[in-house]
Amino acid sequence: MKVVIVEDEIAASENLIYLLNEIDPTIEVLKTLDSVKSSVAYFSEMQEADLIFMDIHLADGISFEIFEQVTITTPIIFTTAYDQYAIQAFKVNSVNYLLKPLNKEEISEAINQFVSAKQPSGSTLNNIEALMQMLDTKSANYKSTYLVQKRDELLPLKTKDIAYFFIDSSIVKAITFNNQSYIINKKLEDIETELDPKLFLRVNRQFILNKDSVIKIKYYFNGKLIVITQPPYQERIVVSKAKSNEVKSWMNS
Repeated sequence: MKVVIVEDEIAASENLIYLLNEIDPTIEVLKTLDSVKSSVAYFSEMQEADLIFMDIHLADGISFEIFEQVTITTPIIFTTAYDQYAIQAFKVNSVNYLLKPLNKEEISEAINQFVSAKQPSGSTLNNIEALMQMLDTKSANYKSTYLVQKRDELLPLKTKDIAYFFIDSSIVKAITFNNQSYIINKKLEDIETELDPKLFLRVNRQFILNKDSVIKIKYYFNGKLIVITQPPYQERIVVSKAKSNEVKSWMNS
């Protein structure tokens, strides 16, 4: 089987390649792409893959923008940390929708379903209903509490009380709405996968924001944004031009 991977995180694409090799060493990865622009260029010329694994949030936009510029007939398995695009995914040749973090069993099952059916089984309505059931189950697994240390005590910190997470000198900290600071002994990348994406978004390499903490967004130069939060952060929280549309869409949802 020949596959193409569309994923802007190098670690995520490497992990997917590793899992695919574990599942079936004969799977050939033809190409890895990290942006809307490179995907449009590639799929305009090449349509030889049997299957595409596609993330939704790419380096320069949302992957659905690809389909506005080029026709893709190859079946697609979406791999993403966000569940709000599930219905939209089924409108663009999707045969499955896997929520990150990915695991070997789910990928294997998705491939087996694709190989055995070659088409989504049942009606579109049935597929969507089954998908939404799966997403409801996944949503229940979003982290609701972090156990944090305060002096000689361990305290349960509710995620709904956290205004934002950020990296401070390689240490991940959580700031609550009442402006208390706690150290979280995890990587920001791991925390990102544990949170409900409807409520939390990683707006840059340093910050994950709770939507309720955002009180204002300002336009910055070259298409960038500055996010103003409560509690305030002492420096500017800058959103890149590539990430700005995603942040605005998230705030508007």
